[in-house]
Amino acid sequence: MFFEWSLTTLSLLLTIFVLVKMFYFKSLTVKEQRNNDVMKLTLKEAEVLIRKYQIQLQRALGNIDILTEQMNKLRREIKAVKQRNSQYRIENEKLKSRIHELESRIESLL
Repeated sequence: MFFEWSLTTLSLLLTIFVLVKMFYFKSLTVKEQRNNDVMKLTLKEAEVLIRKYQIQLQRALGNIDILTEQMNKLRREIKAVKQRNSQYRIENEKLKSRIHELESRIESLL
């Protein structure tokens, strides 16, 4: 009879121990699954943000390319204007000297 009681008690304690461990590990598994779900959601949000910033970066780089092209065009135009200005100055100096010559001739005729 003592043997039966001890066997029953031992079986009962072992069953309770196994049940407690089972629920403990089940709760750990559920908690880990929640953490994994949160991590997946965070990664998805990060991917969306990365795509968003990648698109903005591509647009900005495109805008930089357009601005670079416009700046180079303006530089070429400035060079052309400077060359024309130099030519106009030379022509202006020639005309001034011609006017001076003509004024000298007029004065000598008077």
